[in-house]
Amino acid sequence: MISITIADDEALIASSLSTLLNLEEDLDVRHVAGSGEEILEWWQSPEHRTDVCVLDLQLGGIDGIDTAAKLMQQTPNLAVLIVTSHAMPRQLKRALSADILGFLPKTSTADEFATAIRTVHAGRRFIDPELAALTISAGESPLSNREEEVLELAGQGLSAEEIAVAAHLAPGTTRNYLSQAMAKVGAQNRFEAFTRAREMGWL
Repeated sequence: MISITIADDEALIASSLSTLLNLEEDLDVRHVAGSGEEILEWWQSPEHRTDVCVLDLQLGGIDGIDTAAKLMQQTPNLAVLIVTSHAMPRQLKRALSADILGFLPKTSTADEFATAIRTVHAGRRFIDPELAALTISAGESPLSNREEEVLELAGQGLSAEEIAVAAHLAPGTTRNYLSQAMAKVGAQNRFEAFTRAREMGWL
């Protein structure tokens, strides 16, 4: 029996996934958490630890990849499956760099989720084929981490001043990062830069 912990801040999705996985004879969902912080607190007790963790990428506080990294510090070789509604090459690269074995879109079928869990539990990778192909074709991003961060915020419609506050940067520094990012992607403004970077799979 493979024991599983799920963390997703969308309660309905977490509950539905738990129900579907528990229908499998060899899978047993032991705990469902609503955030990265909650699962990290739960994990402090050794008796709570499970074979596999299924983590939503976009958790409300600490995200799924950072949560996985902290869990794996306490439990080396822990099998982790990241699930997401917005799969992007950059996030897959982050996950692979963190030694996470599985990465799957939430649009996957129940059978695909079950297969992915069995695969990562066996110590093998399970990556969504379409995202893997997109990641390969995207190539290396020319953007720095800070440039990616300010472009992501620009994509939310924030002004330069609001981006500076959200990114904890000085306004002048923020404008420099935006200008550098625009130049690298060949865009006339920050919104166009965000769109182009998204299309290239860099955000």
